[in-house]
Amino acid sequence: MAGTGAHPLARAEHFIWLTARVLEQRRFAHRFLDGDPDPVETALTAYRNEDGGYAHALEPDLRGPVSQPLHTAHALGVLDSIGRCEGLRVERICRYLSDVSTKEGALPALLPLQRGYPAAPFVPLVDDPPAELLATGPIVGLLHRNEVWHAWLFRATDFCWSAVDALEQSHPYEIEAAIAFLDGAPDRTRAERAADRLGRLVRGQRLAVLDPARRAEYPVAPGYAPGEHHFPHDYARTPGSLARRWFSDEELERSLDHLAAEQQEDGGWPVNWRQWAPGTALEGRPLVTLRALETLRSYGRPLG
Repeated sequence: MAGTGAHPLARAEHFIWLTARVLEQRRFAHRFLDGDPDPVETALTAYRNEDGGYAHALEPDLRGPVSQPLHTAHALGVLDSIGRCEGLRVERICRYLSDVSTKEGALPALLPLQRGYPAAPFVPLVDDPPAELLATGPIVGLLHRNEVWHAWLFRATDFCWSAVDALEQSHPYEIEAAIAFLDGAPDRTRAERAADRLGRLVRGQRLAVLDPARRAEYPVAPGYAPGEHHFPHDYARTPGSLARRWFSDEELERSLDHLAAEQQEDGGWPVNWRQWAPGTALEGRPLVTLRALETLRSYGRPLG
């Protein structure tokens, strides 16, 4: 068992064993301790519902037993991380996505089935929710990147292209969803053109903190928590992302330095979005910690 040693990975391991859910423990073991992927999939299965969607606070800010697109996107991300975005498991997910899509063939952020169960107050709950790039983009991009073909993807992809092309005023999470779509979109030439435009938008609207030492000078999007800034590494999570072109080497290095320095005394990384219940903060930090470790490793930063 790891102690609170000086190396970032050893400190993070101690934090994961101390605080994380079984799923995040299994994910950490798979990604950083050469663990088998089977236990990851077994742990994920506990969150799956009979309708093919996922629930049970897999995405910590939505509680309760009803399937939601955001939970299901989270599940796909887990399957992607273990190389299992294929076969019957993904066929069931796509069938669920088709069943809950709007008339545009795309996904709302939150289905009204959530009513009566706890959910973050910053996720709007309405009776007839619109399709959103925020919910649809990451799923479509991930499925394309894994070469999944399903009838649902045709209209959902068209929706994402229209939504990305229409972006003028935006906010960081929507831009992250857009780049997640573009990084997997099959039409690479169109994706590169769209990403170049979004990069200019991000810089023009100051949606990325380019100098962490001066982050107080950057605006925070309406509805975000105080200090809920986004940095170059939040958009360009890997060197292969189209968002990597948005930032100079110096800007990205400063961003990664800031990310590395954010590791806390207990070995975990902090949650910077708005907190509304004790359990969500506790469950969110291991997720943020895994993401930070993955980002640092993808850029070759030493973890120990």
